[in-house]
Amino acid sequence: MRIKENMKTKTEKDVEKTKDLKVLLDEKRVFKPSEEFTEQTNVKKWMDKHGIKSYDELLEKAKDLEWFWGTVANEVVEWFEPYNKVLDWNPPWVKWYIGAKYNIVHDALDKHVKTWRKNKVAYIFEGEPGDVRKLTYWDLYVEVNKLANALKSFGVCKGDRVGIYLPMIPELPIAMLACAKIGAIHSVVFSGFSATAFRERLNDCEAKVAITCDGFYRRGKVIPLKSMADDALREAPTVKHMIVYKRMTAGSELVPWNEERDHWWHEITKDQPRTCETEILDANDILYTSGTTGKPKGVIHAHGGYAVGTAHTLRWVFDLKPEDIWWCAADIGWVTGHSYIVYGPLILGVTSIIYEGAPDYPNPERWWSIIERYGVTVFYTSPTSIRLAMRFGEEWVKKHDLSSLRLLGSVGEPINPEAWIWYYTHIGGKRCQIMDTWWQTESGTFCISPLPITPLKPGSATKPLPGFTADVYDEDGNPIQNRGGNLVQPTPWPGMLRGLYKAPERFKEIYWSKYPNIYLAGDVARKDDDNYFWIQGRADGVLNTAGHRIGNSEVESALVSHEKVAEAAVIGEPHEVKGESILAFVVLKKGVEPNDELRSELREHVGKEIGKIARPDKIKFVTDVPKTRSGKIMRRVIRAKVLGLPVGDIATLSNPEAVEEIDKAI
Repeated sequence: MRIKENMKTKTEKDVEKTKDLKVLLDEKRVFKPSEEFTEQTNVKKWMDKHGIKSYDELLEKAKDLEWFWGTVANEVVEWFEPYNKVLDWNPPWVKWYIGAKYNIVHDALDKHVKTWRKNKVAYIFEGEPGDVRKLTYWDLYVEVNKLANALKSFGVCKGDRVGIYLPMIPELPIAMLACAKIGAIHSVVFSGFSATAFRERLNDCEAKVAITCDGFYRRGKVIPLKSMADDALREAPTVKHMIVYKRMTAGSELVPWNEERDHWWHEITKDQPRTCETEILDANDILYTSGTTGKPKGVIHAHGGYAVGTAHTLRWVFDLKPEDIWWCAADIGWVTGHSYIVYGPLILGVTSIIYEGAPDYPNPERWWSIIERYGVTVFYTSPTSIRLAMRFGEEWVKKHDLSSLRLLGSVGEPINPEAWIWYYTHIGGKRCQIMDTWWQTESGTFCISPLPITPLKPGSATKPLPGFTADVYDEDGNPIQNRGGNLVQPTPWPGMLRGLYKAPERFKEIYWSKYPNIYLAGDVARKDDDNYFWIQGRADGVLNTAGHRIGNSEVESALVSHEKVAEAAVIGEPHEVKGESILAFVVLKKGVEPNDELRSELREHVGKEIGKIARPDKIKFVTDVPKTRSGKIMRRVIRAKVLGLPVGDIATLSNPEAVEEIDKAI
């Protein structure tokens, strides 16, 4: 008896989808762009200009770092004074474009207002409630200048630090650009982080000014960000002023206020001049510090190299052209937003989308509606978001015309082949190449990624970009093929981190101590026979949950800070939507009884200490966790147990019986 399509069981449909995926991968394992498309790409035109015949020849020629990065730099940025040397490399210390005078805001804004781009839309903003604003390059220029002048009136000058705690609204890039324009250093904190996390980052960089807003919208609710910022500033003694943007349409009169410290954004900027001189800096002056996972690390990037890296990689990888509508659907609080919502797109003079809310609010068609309404041509998101869309089903996608799209991208974690095929089929209509990018806060820019001319393998980030190198090493520092090892980068690149803020020894220890003069990325990867890279995840304690990188140790510390907890071990557990869910094994203090109420209490405690995104999805109570004789928690052993894998050598454990405890808890 034949089963009608609409009567098939979920299991039968899943089997059919699996078969379809297998057929597609078996029949067309490598996805090649059309010759017609390839000929029109920025990278192909560049190759023709320089007499380069093939992708492999391009990769080879770009190994001459001085030539390559000197050539592309002069195509994407304008120096106040030219450099006299491209690269000064004394591992682990690096300088790019030595002698050049520069400020990234000149390229992001100043130069555009002297051209036809003055009246071009820089940002199309859509708030979660549906409000829309369009800011031209001139609008942005004026607002940045007014805020920069206000900052100067508070005594902020070159080298001072400013903490920014804002949601996805245009005032976030405006605040960043205003800081950079006067040579101040911005430290942006994701608005989903807690007051405690904001305070730690303010204190780590010794911020002079904080910038926030009264509240913002998320899933139909108002998040009271000003109140959270107030909590942070109670123990942030270096902050003397807080600038507050009025985002809420009602209720601002109820916002708590400190007359001596707090200032409404609109009041302090209304009478400021619309022009502000851009500070002329050295190309290697600090642009920003980024508090990464765990204890804030203060990753340092510099104006010149970072500008070249972000603009060039965006121009080539996503083939951006003047007519494009670009949407990087990340949060500016993370490096993806810094590089590819703020600096890279503005330097290239393109129009970008900024969306405030959740991808599925008020329903799962929100993103697809935005793409259709604004004619988005290039779309960049995370595998987590793609899997969320898969879960809702393609019927939400089919409601909208996505034919404007010509390129897609993936960021944040390795993309599984099933999600890749779904993205390619239902969002890209089987016509859009997918740029699967690997990079980090530390790298500043894409490092391993296809170009639009690269043959693709679903699930692989393909090869290092021209001008970048990468390899996979075993524990002894030997290059290896077809098996997992440590991902390394043997040569420098312009957007790379210059150090950790006020922590040079920590910088050397984390990234440069394992292999002499070789950068250790901290990810596990393998290279196949075609030298394509397959990223397998973090080698150290970093969770990748719902597109956010959260330190295992940060969640563990938050749990242990609770008065009833003695010890905690946190790992990531594979999750079909989030990528990883957070699983915590908690040892309670003597005399404390485990129960569901305490489990909920601990989850909320972590939410308060770090933010809701860091709350464990599951908490298991145990009497001990596996540790080495030096007291280090052996997360790899716990993870192996949870995944049903061999635990490997446990001879170094001081308490091997704890492995049985984990087994029982599972």
